[in-house]
Amino acid sequence: MLVAAAHSPLGPAPPRRRGAPPAAALRTTPKALAAILDSRVIACLRAQDGETAMQAAHAAVRGGVSVLEIVMSTPGALEVIDDLCRSYPSLTFGVGTVLNADNAREAIRAGAQFLMSPGTVMEILNDLEESKVLYIPGVLTPTEVISASNAGAKVVKVYPVSVMGGEVYMLALKKPFPFIPMVASQGISISKIPYLPSIILMFLKYVSMFH
Repeated sequence: MLVAAAHSPLGPAPPRRRGAPPAAALRTTPKALAAILDSRVIACLRAQDGETAMQAAHAAVRGGVSVLEIVMSTPGALEVIDDLCRSYPSLTFGVGTVLNADNAREAIRAGAQFLMSPGTVMEILNDLEESKVLYIPGVLTPTEVISASNAGAKVVKVYPVSVMGGEVYMLALKKPFPFIPMVASQGISISKIPYLPSIILMFLKYVSMFH
């Protein structure tokens, strides 16, 4: 996997290319998306303090995790991202629960290669449309999938999947959008991987037990 951490802050939004075909989007696929599609699993880490987060993140990588997200609300999340990017330059690290452009700038400066939100933050999506940093907006309904894709999203996070029926909902949602990569967040276990061959799974790991 090739990972290039971008450290520049968000710049002005480039001209929009609405209606671009899927093939055009693939030609500009960020390296983080290629790594995520290859892994098919995004491990998500949340901790109560920075020291625990740092220890758990390194343990996850040593255990074989190649794509790891640190939730923004974790104390010291950006310090953990910076350390991971320096220690494991061939792996892919991102920041989750990014709620606004200020969060995005801070995460990018720390070295995040991808950003993820529970919903779609249009300012971030617009600003990062042509960036090496991948933005994964949150969606739930078909209308939200269409809106995010038309706005330039290369992949979307379906959240919270559990309230919509889990894997059954993901399979139904994927049918009209076979060309849009989707991350299933919340409510789907790793045992479902064989039944969801075209869907990326996300696992949220609470690490307070490491205290």
